Amino acid sequence: MQGRTLYVGNLSSSLSKQTLSELFSGYGSVLEVKIVGDNAFGFIEMSNTDEAEHAKKSLNGHELEGLKLKVDEARPKNYRKFGGPRR
Repeated sequence: MQGRTLYVGNLSSSLSKQTLSELFSGYGSVLEVKIVGDNAFGFIEMSNTDEAEHAKKSLNGHELEGLKLKVDEARPKNYRKFGGPRR
């Protein structure tokens, strides 16, 4: 894992930043929590890559408010799975 920012998907629309921060703080220091609108996803910035990796391995598939979280390393904004970066 390269970075310390995690993508967190499949979030409940009623989930608070504080709840998400408390969950991830069990795996290290949480520097920032962002929940993106009502789109059911967000980003967690941990203090280092080891903590981020530990949180990713431990919380991917974890059930929170009735939904299984999808936790993965965040990709750069211009990343595209097929065809390279956007132009």
